[in-house]
Amino acid sequence: MELEGRGVLITGASRGLGEGLAHELAARGARVALVAREPERLETVVRAIRARGGEAHALPGDVGDKETVYPLAGTAQAVLGAVDVVVHNASTLGPSPLRLLLDTDGEDLERALAVNLVGPFRLTKALAGSMAIRGQGLVVHLSSDAAASAYPTWGAYGVTKAALDHLGRIWAEELGAFGVRFLSVDPGDMDTALHREAAPGDDPAGLLDPREVAGRLAGLLESADSLPNGARIVLGDWRAARRRVETAGGTR
Repeated sequence: MELEGRGVLITGASRGLGEGLAHELAARGARVALVAREPERLETVVRAIRARGGEAHALPGDVGDKETVYPLAGTAQAVLGAVDVVVHNASTLGPSPLRLLLDTDGEDLERALAVNLVGPFRLTKALAGSMAIRGQGLVVHLSSDAAASAYPTWGAYGVTKAALDHLGRIWAEELGAFGVRFLSVDPGDMDTALHREAAPGDDPAGLLDPREVAGRLAGLLESADSLPNGARIVLGDWRAARRRVETAGGTR
């Protein structure tokens, strides 16, 4: 997919991977609309992108709030003209510090589901119809290894990410014939506020830089048309496989 001139909506875009991806995609010519709960931080990101000549728009809001999602979708379409790509990056861990499922309140699980699963479902539902009418569109779910492996105390987060992966596969089956593509992407463990909250004892030196991950993710988006619709991609594995192919072809 050529990113130049594409309208891209990114949630959770005021920090971490979302912020890095906003800068990366804008630098590649995409027009970005950015969603986050923190208006001041979001405006800071938008100003920085515009200062470098990119097009960016701030859409403050909480994707876990039903009353917010549909106005966000409408505003995104108004400022971008058409939303070609949606990146569902906003996420919550659930109760913190992380705890066993037996110690997790139902209300905490409901909040994790609202942000990590139901919010992306509602936002996709609001935007995918116009993508299907145009015959093209890409929706990306940011996943986690906790979606594929059962980790003690990660239950609230892990179950929402596993459900998000499967949601993408079902969307792909239903809308693939109309040109709308879905990918779930596990970016790896990054040095972000979310990871520090989940595992405060981890050494940052052993974690990925979200800005570098953003560059790899942008490359994957550019290659999205060659990937199976509904696929779950571990970004590090995809990157390594791509390098092997490039090396075999004589390029680096």
